[in-house]
Amino acid sequence: MFTKTNALSLLATLALSTTVAGSAMAQEVTLRLHQFLPPQANVPALVLDVWADRIEEESEGRIEIERFPAMALGGTPPELMDQVLDGITDLAWTVNGFTPGRFPRSEVFELPFFVQDARAASAAYWQMFEEHMADTDYQDVHLIGTWVHGPGVLHTNTPVEQISDMQGLKLRTPSRMVGQLLEILGAEPIGMPVTAIPESLSRGVIDGAVIPWEVTEALRVPELVENHTEFENSYPYTVTFTLAMNREVYEDMPEDLRAIIDANSGLEFSVFAGGTQADSDIPARQLAVDRGNNIITIPEADVAEWRAAAQPVYEAWIADMESQGIDGQALIDEARELMDAYQPAE
Repeated sequence: MFTKTNALSLLATLALSTTVAGSAMAQEVTLRLHQFLPPQANVPALVLDVWADRIEEESEGRIEIERFPAMALGGTPPELMDQVLDGITDLAWTVNGFTPGRFPRSEVFELPFFVQDARAASAAYWQMFEEHMADTDYQDVHLIGTWVHGPGVLHTNTPVEQISDMQGLKLRTPSRMVGQLLEILGAEPIGMPVTAIPESLSRGVIDGAVIPWEVTEALRVPELVENHTEFENSYPYTVTFTLAMNREVYEDMPEDLRAIIDANSGLEFSVFAGGTQADSDIPARQLAVDRGNNIITIPEADVAEWRAAAQPVYEAWIADMESQGIDGQALIDEARELMDAYQPAE
């Protein structure tokens, strides 16, 4: 017999089922985003969180992105790309230089004194990824964005005003390209993740580090060294970054949710990321100025000497690429042409 009590019970059950179903619909995909810096650092706060928030908003909550900063899921920064491949994380932001030589074609943007504008280089990097790297260097992952940072700076415990001042300095290097440059200039390159810089400076393991201004605040570098050498109108080096996604996870997503990921990937996002990172140099540099640190600027007329000293890095890289069946000189020429042709969006 169907009583009033039965009816109320049925209605309650239906309401609960609807609520559960609606909840499941509202959160169809959860993606884990892993990276190596603390959450308040510029890239996590101004790039990755902005991207993740946009994905969640445009999907109306059907995609949730869990953020794991400072290697919270375990492992070390050089393992981030493998964590994406192995499904330990769904997304990872990483420095290609953490795994030297693994992504050879992207190294063209890490050649010394090559990049002159982070937005132009980030745009060129994405274009060259689509043309030359999607089916080679990055064939096992799905890339969201590719970019570079602003001009690299020397942060040292003794002033560096000329090449001879580099002799014997133990400097943290972010990539093998920079490592080769430092050796040529007489310094000793020490490879380590950027997160190891503060302790290494404090313990005297290194005499300085080569990093852009924007990350110095998060790493307390202006508190640990007092000298900062920059180059007028020049980028002595840059580092390449990728935001990568597990390919199977991406391909298994519903088509409409993949479309949201796609709409927030690619050229425009890469330029946003690189430009935002470069723009963050300005306030970070000001903090060092406010502390009264010694800001040294190599005049443009003197940069030519440093640029000439760096030429063996080009020659060695082109030869290395040739040994892998890659035309390095053609990549240099194409990257330069794309950067020169870049026009900022109005």
